[in-house]
Amino acid sequence: MSPTPATSTSPSLARRVAEYSRTALTDDLIAAVIVTILLVPQSLAYAMLAGLPPVVGVMASLLPAMAYAIFGSSSTLAVGPVAVVAMMTAQVVGGIAIDHGVTPHLAALVLALEIAAICLIAALFRLETLAALLSAPVLHGFITGASLLIALGQLPALLGMPVKGNTALELGGALAASERLLPHFATAAIGLLALLTLWTLRRHGSRMLQGLGCKPRMAQLLARTAPILVVAIAIVWIAGFPELNRGVAMSGRISLGDGLAFPKVWEAPLGVWRDLLAPASVLALVAYVESLAVAEALAARRGEKISPRRELFGLAAANAAAGASGGMPVTGGFSRSIVNFDANARTRLAGVWTAILLALAIILLGDVLQYLPRAVLAATIIIAVLSLLDFAPFLLAWRYSRAEFAVMVVVAVLTLVIGIEEALLAGVIATIGLLLQRTARPHWTEVGRLAGTTIFRNVSRFEVETLPQVLSIRVDESLLFTNSRWISETLTAALHQRPQLQHVVLMMSGVNGIDLTGLEVLMQLDRELRAKRIQLHLSELKGPIRDALDRTEVSDWLSGQLFMTQDAAFNTLAAEIAQQDSGKSKA
Repeated sequence: MSPTPATSTSPSLARRVAEYSRTALTDDLIAAVIVTILLVPQSLAYAMLAGLPPVVGVMASLLPAMAYAIFGSSSTLAVGPVAVVAMMTAQVVGGIAIDHGVTPHLAALVLALEIAAICLIAALFRLETLAALLSAPVLHGFITGASLLIALGQLPALLGMPVKGNTALELGGALAASERLLPHFATAAIGLLALLTLWTLRRHGSRMLQGLGCKPRMAQLLARTAPILVVAIAIVWIAGFPELNRGVAMSGRISLGDGLAFPKVWEAPLGVWRDLLAPASVLALVAYVESLAVAEALAARRGEKISPRRELFGLAAANAAAGASGGMPVTGGFSRSIVNFDANARTRLAGVWTAILLALAIILLGDVLQYLPRAVLAATIIIAVLSLLDFAPFLLAWRYSRAEFAVMVVVAVLTLVIGIEEALLAGVIATIGLLLQRTARPHWTEVGRLAGTTIFRNVSRFEVETLPQVLSIRVDESLLFTNSRWISETLTAALHQRPQLQHVVLMMSGVNGIDLTGLEVLMQLDRELRAKRIQLHLSELKGPIRDALDRTEVSDWLSGQLFMTQDAAFNTLAAEIAQQDSGKSKA
């Protein structure tokens, strides 16, 4: 009898497990331990940033990491709660929860499931190119504005002040209306000391550890896990001296035991699902772009390839797991991923081991974490988001493109003072406007041949050979409805300066596409030139464009010829003009 499929595949599975145990298990486990140390305070902090109970951040770091390991494509991307998505979640779910009389946690679960559905639909219909809507200027401006807003929003928790708000204007208004303008002394002392310690360890910790004999790579990794040291010291201080810390806000007990109860997502009113759909689309786009950028950056350093479509499937699975297990919206995080990468994680199973270790840590330390001050979590968030600030792109944009610099500044300011959705919408509209402006007036130039070569260059920049009877124009943009008429009008105006003109050659090497409007304008231009006894020729057409023109019976409407190269057009027309001149001289 032939062996069954189960018995035939089991040796292969056993070999794969043995191979993994021999080559990658140790590295993945070490990476998981280091990431778990970082993740304990981070998961609690980002849940607080989203306005949710701390345990929600823990739940968002367990099953979502496992789900991504199955469907994602990056070997080092660490998926879980991140600062920017947590802040967006807070802005979205707060108002909707109040409007519909539900808890913010229930709204966050619905939001995670809708993000999962949007990512899944995008993956199934291969819509990963929509990520291009968030251009570099929009993304840099948004990350900068969001980072500053997150840091600003954590100051009340850091200082013990009863002020809340989703934007800088709301925070300022709440502060002005507050009856207590002075910080809570004990809270502010703990928060500022934690902030200073975290900053010092982040900036100088690696060098200090190397001075103690630690190897550079290990010193860098240990320095990045500094938050757990600050958390431990804060817990010991609170537990040991409770009388000195009256009024300090605590995180509360965190439990994964039998008492754990989450809202039932199917009990959410239909209105909640409807009102969250538009914000979920924005969040899904931001989460995908951020996650893909981190995954591709780390993959490039290892020579690996990332599948954008699989990343959509991975994020869909991770957010579905978060929504089903009491979590919150998740994506790939930069700080955890870079630690995972530096710790030499070899496979996506490192994320699975991290989730298992985090669950064990919370089970063992859940009661102890009730002594963790929220001010320490606020300090952790501030240090994490300030590391995202990078003003180098602003300087580059100022030097390269003032218009795109303006987009970056506008998006950053709008994110700070008005809101994330409005800022991103304005950025996308501005980017599309700049694109239309560029394509509406594309670059084109008259070209001539460099002597003794087959190369054609701008007549204004080089000494070139030209023919008085031939106008050779290189078009450096596709012929689309946005620019076709402008190109036609500009060419027509140029003809008045060339009374001897007999031929116009459009060098199409820079043209990647011609839409129907562009085709009709070409036909109209040919008719106008034909009426003036001028022939229109096309050269260096790309294959797909040539195929499309052939389907229009181009030889029937084009007065001139189609040339493979601009040099062939120059030589052919030069010979034709010479023959005409010879005939005239004989006559």
